[in-house]
Amino acid sequence: MAIYINKSQHIFHLQSRVTSYVIQIIDGYPLLVYWGQRLSEKGNLEKLVPGLEKTELGSMPHEYPQYGTGDFRSPAYQVLLEDGSRITELRFKGYSTGAGKPALDGLPYVYTETDHEADNLELELEDAYAGITVLLKYCIFRDGAITRSVHFKNNGHSTIKLLRALSANVDLYGKSHYELLYLAGHWAREAHLQRRPLGPGGTSLGSKRGMSSHQHNPFAAVVSPGADEDHGEVFAVNLVYSGNFHAEAEVDAFGVVRLGIGLNPFDFGWLLPPGESFQTPEAVLVYSNEGIGGMSRIYHRLYRNRLCRGVHRDKERPILVNNWEATYFNFTAEKIEAIAETGSHLGIELLVLDDGWFGKRDSDNSSLGDWVEDRRKLPSGLRDLAERIERQGLQFGLWFEPEMISPESDLYRKHPDWCLHVEGRRRTEARWQLVLDLSRPEVRDYLYDALAEIFTNVPVSYVKWDMNRALTEIGSATALPENQQEIAHRYVLGLYELLNKLTTAFPEILFESCSSGGGRFDPGMLYYMPQTWTSDNTDAVERLKIQYGTSLVYPVSTIGAHVSAVPNHQVHRDTSLKFRGDVAMSGNFGYELDLTKFTDAEKIQLKEQVAMYKEHRSLIQKGDLFRLRSPFQGNETSWMFVSDNRLEAIVFYFRVLAKPNPAADVLQLKGLDHSYTYEVTGESGYMGTFGGDRLMQAGLIIPTLTGDYTSAWFKLSATQ
Repeated sequence: MAIYINKSQHIFHLQSRVTSYVIQIIDGYPLLVYWGQRLSEKGNLEKLVPGLEKTELGSMPHEYPQYGTGDFRSPAYQVLLEDGSRITELRFKGYSTGAGKPALDGLPYVYTETDHEADNLELELEDAYAGITVLLKYCIFRDGAITRSVHFKNNGHSTIKLLRALSANVDLYGKSHYELLYLAGHWAREAHLQRRPLGPGGTSLGSKRGMSSHQHNPFAAVVSPGADEDHGEVFAVNLVYSGNFHAEAEVDAFGVVRLGIGLNPFDFGWLLPPGESFQTPEAVLVYSNEGIGGMSRIYHRLYRNRLCRGVHRDKERPILVNNWEATYFNFTAEKIEAIAETGSHLGIELLVLDDGWFGKRDSDNSSLGDWVEDRRKLPSGLRDLAERIERQGLQFGLWFEPEMISPESDLYRKHPDWCLHVEGRRRTEARWQLVLDLSRPEVRDYLYDALAEIFTNVPVSYVKWDMNRALTEIGSATALPENQQEIAHRYVLGLYELLNKLTTAFPEILFESCSSGGGRFDPGMLYYMPQTWTSDNTDAVERLKIQYGTSLVYPVSTIGAHVSAVPNHQVHRDTSLKFRGDVAMSGNFGYELDLTKFTDAEKIQLKEQVAMYKEHRSLIQKGDLFRLRSPFQGNETSWMFVSDNRLEAIVFYFRVLAKPNPAADVLQLKGLDHSYTYEVTGESGYMGTFGGDRLMQAGLIIPTLTGDYTSAWFKLSATQ
């Protein structure tokens, strides 16, 4: 990758191995004149977009558009000045380039480990009248991903107020016939694919919940008509942030698509006194001309290797058993030990003690904030229980919900002002709990001390960090009235500060993020916690869609997936243990049920599942994912994982409902080496040796499956 600069034509060409992103300065405005397949650095890059010589702001493809000077589309930023006006005009002032990627203080970001992995560019814009300087920050990676963020500085003599500050804006010329792809849903049905044609006007996505949300993921893509897993153009944006966000695709009268993403401007206002700065979160842009699957693999490699951090980034993730759906709040130390003992015989590596171990937590209406072990349930204490479990050969993990406080708790009785609230207004409870005000340093200090006390004295190897409600009455008792619109963002910044402090102090602990499942499955959380509980819905049929959709952006190594009991606790469906196991193996594998209730025959099957996953864990967690059949388009779902060297692969195939007298199904595989031959093994044994070209072009014949909720897997080993 490289950044080429043509000073005479005022062109900045960000070039990767596969893509080019070309900015041209015209009349002082930075314009996006090309984003797509790689262009030669030697070619003439003038006049990539027609009509730019007219310098009509309303039709130009802006990099960071402004409000009130002739462009009537949605702006990327808006500032309230001391005189009450919102009119600013940023013009190009200068630039700088460098190797590698600078850090973003206080925010999560995609990083580099060596300078040769990426190149960076900063464009400096200025409104001299208002005294505002804006830095547009770019970084291009070898595989084509581009990161963008924006830095505002008030160099004037009066306070200004930021009303809107997106992280990225791209104006795509001639794409008005394209379509918008995004992920939507709700609790227990996260990350469902949505696709709609673009047309005149705008479509917006986002969250006002204080978290990225179950409803919309901070991801959007403009895709060519008919684009599928392997073909077509994709222009994607993803925000590295865990709070209120806004994404919008707007089509103007000239067929230009404006795609933007960043902080949600709703109820946002950030005061910038003279000399102070504001840094937006980072957006990650990906272009693919190899369809949606090509986009996914760029995101997967980048996030797996350069967003996730720490000692667990490259480690194989442990197979766990979580007691939540086995016991809920009603457990004893003896019961937890019994589950662990059974798990140890099956090859399970980690036991997670979920909600109910602290305070007087016999239900979900008390004790959040009182992070002290409950000696009624654990007479010998957490440390003793953890050591007993470790002696059985398992690691020990704990559930926490640190951001919350129960009105029925010692902490609330002592500090009723520590929750988010507006004085004089009612405090809306959800799940009988309120939200702690993480914008306050003393609240963060309390949480750090409480958790650090446990981590220091109990051998905790894993933490499930939950967050089970959205933010309401977003106000802080210590903030001035003029700063109250900053609190939603300051909450997230406070969360990031706390997470950074904890993960730095306890690097050996594997942290998993959760927010009633996938309510905060976003790149921001993955920077601190390399995996996320994907959904509270553990039904295997529902999980096909949830895990498929989540995998559009997020690598399988970040996706938590567990086998649960039947009938399933969320949808009351009965599915086979095999079907549940095969679905859960396509993620960070584990169990969420009472292992002691299984028959001897079932335990044998569980032991085989665990052994199977261990054999292929590295391939599944670190290999390239290729989606073969979509659960959103039919009765069958399939995906496969292929090693980097193309020597190994494993295919999973799922059929939801049986059909009478079905035709044989033939599955065209992907990602193999055309020149290799592969030995194919199914559950019944050796199936044959076939060329990679044959398996990808002619396909693999799927053996007959009988009954509802059936699945199969196939191992491929290259013989070359």
